[in-house]
Amino acid sequence: MKTMTLKILSEELRLECGNCLDRFYEMRERDHVPDFYTEVKPYADHWHAEIEKWREQSAEYIKENRPKHVHFMQIENAAEGMTQFFVQSFFKETSKKRFIQTIQAAQFTIQSLIMAIDERSGAQ
Repeated sequence: MKTMTLKILSEELRLECGNCLDRFYEMRERDHVPDFYTEVKPYADHWHAEIEKWREQSAEYIKENRPKHVHFMQIENAAEGMTQFFVQSFFKETSKKRFIQTIQAAQFTIQSLIMAIDERSGAQ
């Protein structure tokens, strides 16, 4: 299991969660409607593959290392949330409260996983 690869992927996803929030506000401010096939779909296809890779690697890490504060169901929920809000961030009609809460939940899970990896490897 390549723990550093999982950590890097986790950090990339955490950053992209923040980018989704920024995009959400930008789309509302500009009142922009994106073209699904040229803007949304290529972005979503790329990130959905990364999310799936993260989900699989995280599940393997949890199975092998049994971290105290990160569980498989949290990973599943975060992955599902990310697949949704990565796309929803393009659309101003998205419910703001639920959107933000889902991003925060995913970021918390990702951060918890990163901390578990750091604890396991002795880094802080």
